[in-house]
Amino acid sequence: MTGLRKVHQTASHELTVLKDVGFRLDEGDSLAIVGPSGSGKTTLLGLCAGLDDASAGSVELDGQAIESLDQDARAALRNRLVGFVFQSFQLIPTLTAIENVLVPLELRGESGNQRRAEELLKQVGLGERLDHYPLQLSGGEQQRVALARAFIHRPKILFADEPTGNLDAETSGPIVDMLFRLNREAGTALVLVTHDPALAAKARRVVTMSGGTIVSEQENAAYQP
Repeated sequence: MTGLRKVHQTASHELTVLKDVGFRLDEGDSLAIVGPSGSGKTTLLGLCAGLDDASAGSVELDGQAIESLDQDARAALRNRLVGFVFQSFQLIPTLTAIENVLVPLELRGESGNQRRAEELLKQVGLGERLDHYPLQLSGGEQQRVALARAFIHRPKILFADEPTGNLDAETSGPIVDMLFRLNREAGTALVLVTHDPALAAKARRVVTMSGGTIVSEQENAAYQP
């Protein structure tokens, strides 16, 4: 992506959320985005995934410029290439945990993946909660369902917004292992927003944002492939 800007027009003035932001991510790479609250990290993820429109600049996914696509084409591209873990989970309340996990595949017209969905939920510690609805799950459990859903279609790129923010230390360890195992074994590029220095230290590159722009980008000395 290059030259990204995001400006909100209020009644009295323009509010610039992002200004001239850009980076490149290759297959199998991992990037942590850090910075204070309000620095534009979550907005940047939304633009990268084509969930929002930039005011200026370009985002390419797998060689395709997102801004050239209509909403249906963007949705199809995301469903083919992208996994996204939201801070707010975005689970469908009328579907069970396993049904939520299967949604990306059903949108692609794929069936017969019940066993894979069950295995993913077991990996995140929810093997006994397959038939529970979101309202029957804690915030941390809902986060884990969202992670399993993000993995189900083996995305080429995974965007994760504070993926361990609602998890305790005991639960977050296996989740982090899953994130980086997918990155390492499947070649899935990983972009994560985090306030956790230990999580950021696991990524190959770290971008620091402040005031809507990237103020530093560096290779992570602690990175272990």
